[in-house]
Amino acid sequence: MNLWKGAEPLFPSLDKEGQREAPGRFDRAGHPLGRGGMLTAFLLIFSLLTPAWSKGLQLPAPGPKDTCPVCGMFVSLYPDWVATVLYKDGYAHHFDGAKDLFKYLLNRPKYAPNHAQTDIAAMGVTEYYGVTRIDARSAWYVIGSDTLGPMGHELVPLATQAEAEEFLKDHQGQRIVRFDDVDLKLLETLDHGKFE
Repeated sequence: MNLWKGAEPLFPSLDKEGQREAPGRFDRAGHPLGRGGMLTAFLLIFSLLTPAWSKGLQLPAPGPKDTCPVCGMFVSLYPDWVATVLYKDGYAHHFDGAKDLFKYLLNRPKYAPNHAQTDIAAMGVTEYYGVTRIDARSAWYVIGSDTLGPMGHELVPLATQAEAEEFLKDHQGQRIVRFDDVDLKLLETLDHGKFE
């Protein structure tokens, strides 16, 4: 059965085997791509993009019942803000933003008395522009911006210094901080809307 019969005006080009080609599948020279050409193009594009996708930190996603150990909110409701601490034993704590992640880390015995700092295998935050997980230690954080997280004023994670500077400018941020700059005083001022 020929499904293309009667569709000649819609698909005027033919490939080498006389098969009809769908419109819009052309190479740079304007020649129609056959099935092999489409596959080649797809594989080339996929291979070029794979390294970019693989840069994201591989951490478990929060389930629908996972709550932030700091504030008690359901984390999966805020996928653009998820932060995670993964322990070597496979246990993970999820947070609804970097601010609660830091509160947890700076007072870990209160929130995770059965885990030591040395038990942590990975820590990730969701970076703002790509909405992918990146290492919390390598992230650049903007504070005092017009972008609020689930818990109000937030440390907005970004992947690079250039992105942090762009975000700071575009979103009226006050300051860029790194992982080791964050302390309880900074978190307290964020909770009160102050960005000293």
